[in-house]
Amino acid sequence: MGTMPMPKLIFSMSLPAMLSMTIMAMYNVVDSIFVSRFDMNGLTAVNVGYPLQLLLIAASVGTAIGVNSLVSRKLGERDFAMANSAATHGLVLGLFTYLFFLLFGLFGVRPMMSLFSSDEVVINYGVQYFTCVLCCSLFAIIQIMIEKTLQATGNMIYPMLFQLTGAVVNIIFDPLLIFGVGFFPRLGVLGAAIATVFGQFCGMVFSIIILFAKKHYVTIDFKGFRLNAATIKSIYTVGVPSIIMQSIGAVMMFGLNGIFRVVDSTVSINVFGIYFKLQSFVFMPCFGLNQGVLPVIGYNYGARNKKRMYSALKIGIIIALVIMAVGVTLMWLMPDRLLSLFGSEESFKNVSAEELMDIGQWAFRIVSLCFLPAAAGILFTTLFQAVGKGVRSMMMSICRQLLLLLPIAALLTFTLGVRYVWFAFPIAELGSLALAIAFFINLVKGDFKRLDAPAGLESKQ
Repeated sequence: MGTMPMPKLIFSMSLPAMLSMTIMAMYNVVDSIFVSRFDMNGLTAVNVGYPLQLLLIAASVGTAIGVNSLVSRKLGERDFAMANSAATHGLVLGLFTYLFFLLFGLFGVRPMMSLFSSDEVVINYGVQYFTCVLCCSLFAIIQIMIEKTLQATGNMIYPMLFQLTGAVVNIIFDPLLIFGVGFFPRLGVLGAAIATVFGQFCGMVFSIIILFAKKHYVTIDFKGFRLNAATIKSIYTVGVPSIIMQSIGAVMMFGLNGIFRVVDSTVSINVFGIYFKLQSFVFMPCFGLNQGVLPVIGYNYGARNKKRMYSALKIGIIIALVIMAVGVTLMWLMPDRLLSLFGSEESFKNVSAEELMDIGQWAFRIVSLCFLPAAAGILFTTLFQAVGKGVRSMMMSICRQLLLLLPIAALLTFTLGVRYVWFAFPIAELGSLALAIAFFINLVKGDFKRLDAPAGLESKQ
């Protein structure tokens, strides 16, 4: 990671992750399509409760990003013992993460669903789906920890295969268990949850086999292992801001769903839910790009190679802008075709298909304006995480999704009407990008400037 030409390095590191994340986006969308064609109330339930899955992802991926950042930095410093310890800590911390979501899955799902819906059918669908997913979330958490650990070593192929395995299994079993094809029972929304969990289980088993059967730059060893406070602190210095940053997305969804419920707009809840699934086709490849760029930046930061660090950031932003430009084009040219994927006339009950199409096309075109500023913002977030400045990433997300997006969304909804809520997204994204640029300039004049000095000289300054 210190010598290969940067464009080649980034593509070799990122393409597998980008492909796997695109596949993940596809299976999330396919999951929703199958559920919507079974019953539109099922899609409403999944959309209302989707922030719970975001919280699960935030806790597991955030911790794993902390592990990834520490492992990559220690490998850059040639401290292999510390890298091994960080990787082992990651799996143990994953078990503690699971215990929280197990308890919430058992006792918290129904109260949460009742906050955002008074429809007992929607509530029951949500309880079926999210109780199953959260109580069996250990599979996804362990797989994510292993993925991020291997990505920190520069191995992007196996993490791609882990995700591919889970996605393919889920896509295969979704229609079988939802609609009761052949000898499979007709389980409806619960069938979608079981297919998701089974796919995660298969991905976890594959990842464990590869972790312990193959040789890697880091080694997981539980013999004589003890939790180390300093290592945990190093992991969560980056991990906690990342967890908070990603959890803010769930808070944002809860907030918007609350606004939509106040104005009694079930259609807006479904439009937002559908949009959130579809936008993953452009955001997920960018997040896959991040997985390749993050260890490159972290390694070269640890190796004090500022030129390569800047090069990785620049090339990453250019690639992200291209991906996002494609997303904007699709959202503007064919929003009707994208919306028509979800639901059939038979599955629409309390939701007007015509109203969904009208609001959805307008919303897709307006919200997609946030894609381009988001491209640069995402890469700046990756830079801050890679160099151990995760708090700055957290502050960007707080600014975008809490301090800006929700207040602006509420203001637009209650003054101009719910139709104008979608303008809050591009406004908030531009504000967040401005903050990111300010943070970056501060690093250039501060921490990054000190990289020019020899390591021994810096320690005396």
